[in-house]
Amino acid sequence: MGNILITASHYPALCAEAKTLLESRGHKLIINESSMPYYTFHQLAEIVGDVDAAVIGLDEWTEEVFRLAPKLKVIAKFGVGTDNIDCDAAKNYGIKVINAPGQNSNAVAELTVGYMIQLLRNILPLHEKMKEGKWERYIGREVKGKTVGLLGFGMIAKLVAKKLSGFDAEIIACDLNPDAEYAKKYGVKLADMEEVIKKSDILSIHLPATSATWHLMDKAMLSKMKQGAYLVNTARGAVVDTEALTEALESGHLSGAALDAFETEPLPMDSPLLERGNVICTPHTGAETYEAYRNVSLCTAQGVIDVLEGREPLHWVNRQEVLHEE
Repeated sequence: MGNILITASHYPALCAEAKTLLESRGHKLIINESSMPYYTFHQLAEIVGDVDAAVIGLDEWTEEVFRLAPKLKVIAKFGVGTDNIDCDAAKNYGIKVINAPGQNSNAVAELTVGYMIQLLRNILPLHEKMKEGKWERYIGREVKGKTVGLLGFGMIAKLVAKKLSGFDAEIIACDLNPDAEYAKKYGVKLADMEEVIKKSDILSIHLPATSATWHLMDKAMLSKMKQGAYLVNTARGAVVDTEALTEALESGHLSGAALDAFETEPLPMDSPLLERGNVICTPHTGAETYEAYRNVSLCTAQGVIDVLEGREPLHWVNRQEVLHEE
């Protein structure tokens, strides 16, 4: 039996089955009751000393934390990206890092496609004008005939491609290890990164945050995008240089952007992105669906149970090396 810290948000309300599963094995849950899915270092420091496992949101789990957590055996990321966990340091302390790949992918993919339609048709601003009593139409564009580029071709990007396959768009994608069979099935052309960036009318980012992808979309890369193109980022904020993106939008080089992830979260209220009419910002909400919460919570709960009961977990991220999945 163990103490399990839950820092992921909305756990009692949206993860009832997983909560019951953990408690049925005799574990005591210490649950984050706030609306934000992260603890500060000081909050973690006060509690991790007696914790055997943690199911986490966006908290930063570093060696400083591990030093204070002698009983900790497993950290389960409530999602996929483990960039807020020092996986190497965890391995050195004998802590298994697990995640839930694929469990929230459809939710993020649907939001991504929704972003694309919103950017092309200006739906939200038109709604706001209607509320003001203004009957102002907007001449938009259609997805049909556009080139949609996917930077990364992991699970989420593949689902985006599948959903777009019925829109009569040209889809191109790049990935270090592309799934050629899946690409062929849904008519996706595999290309190198530069070609994807240069040819896309809509460029959608599906990359993890690593040292190699930090500010990948900087001023130089953004300048390679088509004049009037759109940028969508439902992955990680660190991949995009915010200042460079703001400049590209202000200059008119890009027609718009839709962002669900930011370099600093929460996004500061004085961010120039919030002042632009051609930018959609949402608070890292891609995986926020009832279905995703159920899927991710059950997957991570089972992984925690496996570790605490001496079995090898299914999605063990730092088994041999630090793995980064979309």
